[in-house]
Amino acid sequence: MNLQAISHLPAFASKHEVNAVVETPQGSRNKFDFNPESGLFELGSAMPAGVTFPFEFGFIPSTLGMDGDPLDVLILMDAPTFVGCVAKVRLIGVIEAKQTAEKGKPVRNDRLIGVATESRRHEGIRSVQDVPDELVKEIECFFVGYNEIKGRRFKMLGCHGPARARKLVKAGMKLAKESE
Repeated sequence: MNLQAISHLPAFASKHEVNAVVETPQGSRNKFDFNPESGLFELGSAMPAGVTFPFEFGFIPSTLGMDGDPLDVLILMDAPTFVGCVAKVRLIGVIEAKQTAEKGKPVRNDRLIGVATESRRHEGIRSVQDVPDELVKEIECFFVGYNEIKGRRFKMLGCHGPARARKLVKAGMKLAKESE
């Protein structure tokens, strides 16, 4: 596997799909981070017992968010994959949020939500509005708790559908190009 190639993957795999790089598999207590300088995945942190990622978590390559990192994406998938797996994902929405470090300035740190195109369990989901409200609330609670563990606050600003998610990816692509 050429890990350096991950940094150069295009954001969009096709008109309706994005490439998503899994950093942290579903069910993991360990949070992994891709280091573009070394081209390697590194252990970022470990969470307390009982706290695991509810779905695959990763990023959209060739993008940047307002926090200076590639755009985050939570991927609904049937089973966990592995660190570094590239999945084609249909964006279904975005949780727009502000994240605040302890005594820090709030910064936008949105979470895109997508469905792996190979998912059987979630194949009928086309928009975040198709996801049960309880599951969206669980995802929000996970990010609030995860950030509290790290001494940060996470405040959901709104939940929007796939058109808004694609617009954020395009803006993230533009920001990434401008920072080169």
